[in-house]
Amino acid sequence: MASSSMKYDMVVFGATGFTGQFLVDEISRVAEEEKLTWAISGRNMAKLQKVLCDASSRLGKNLEETPIIIADVNNKSSLENMASQARVILNVSGPYTTYGEPVIRACLEKGSHHLDLSREQIFLEKMQLLYHDKAKENNVLIIGASGFGCLGSEAGVMFMQDKFTEGMLTGVEVFLNVEFGPLGGGLNHSTFESLLTSWGQSRELQDIRKAFLQPAIEEDYKLPKGSCVFYNEDSKKWCTPSVSVDKAIVERTTQDHLKTGIMKNPIDFLMYFCQPNLLFAFGLFMVTSIFQFICKFSIGLWLSLKIFKNIQGPTRTQCKETTFTLTYVGHGFDSPESANAGIKPNRKVVARMTGPEPFYITTSVILVQCGVIILKDGEKMHHKGGVLTTGAAFYGTDILQQLDKNGIKITTISETVTPKP
Repeated sequence: MASSSMKYDMVVFGATGFTGQFLVDEISRVAEEEKLTWAISGRNMAKLQKVLCDASSRLGKNLEETPIIIADVNNKSSLENMASQARVILNVSGPYTTYGEPVIRACLEKGSHHLDLSREQIFLEKMQLLYHDKAKENNVLIIGASGFGCLGSEAGVMFMQDKFTEGMLTGVEVFLNVEFGPLGGGLNHSTFESLLTSWGQSRELQDIRKAFLQPAIEEDYKLPKGSCVFYNEDSKKWCTPSVSVDKAIVERTTQDHLKTGIMKNPIDFLMYFCQPNLLFAFGLFMVTSIFQFICKFSIGLWLSLKIFKNIQGPTRTQCKETTFTLTYVGHGFDSPESANAGIKPNRKVVARMTGPEPFYITTSVILVQCGVIILKDGEKMHHKGGVLTTGAAFYGTDILQQLDKNGIKITTISETVTPKP
């Protein structure tokens, strides 16, 4: 497992990338507060030095003496050298299906914990299939999707689990709304690349799931699914079903919680994207449906990647003007008696998470705080090693409190109980 004798508490691998530069800003701030040692890593010394120089100018502090470790995914010894010096690797070098596995192998070999931002379902589940037992044996934590996606959703489930301790949680709905400033906003091409690639690997994913040899979860209480476009009263927005991997990840968390006894019953989970009006919601539904379909074919995936290759945004100004709201709606029973009475779930809790721009700023905050929890709150974690989801890894820790302290807050909006007939 990661030793306190390792040279650095955290190392940012992939610091020259778009997300990596946001992460450097965030870790430099948190390292001062938490008294952490850190370094950055990548394959190009000149580019890494420029990242530190730019961050120094942007933040008004001297970061140019920050240690640099040269590491390349095509060079095993360089990755092992990096991993041997870090208690936690923050890996932001994607797409992970292409570049992620060698870094994980190096961490397993040298005993460094590994956090990444992967939302590539096939990568996440393949790593669990191949390396969970070894990670568990070595007391190494390999935790994927440790940014806004998918901890944003998992945080809502954790919050609702605590809200329903006296009754029974049966389902959680999540509604994501992103508010752009006057200059607009968007996603970087690398984010699109990961999303499109994951859509193109659905067939291989089926083979991986067959190899798990574990039954699919059957919820006792299914949430009613929204149509392709609908208006939701809780979020006050027009919504369309999410095309993200959040549902699959929450299902993996649920399987873990059922095995460990944290959950007594499976829960259902649904996620939706919010839009300001019907036209935008319908447009989003059509565009995502088209790309999901064409990415199933190799030529379609190739063309889609070409289309999004040159997207460079968003700018830092656009990010500063962007905010998000996640509306969580928890459904369940107010008491064990109600759960056994043969009635429909009778309790509903609505909560909201708010914060700055989600995909790069909030993601950096979340990733660093996940690292802080591993370093300083590890005794509260139910698992000391394994390939895990964020929900499986961080439930029962102070992760929600840490996010709250760093500007990502969850507040309860309403709690209602339907009178028994």
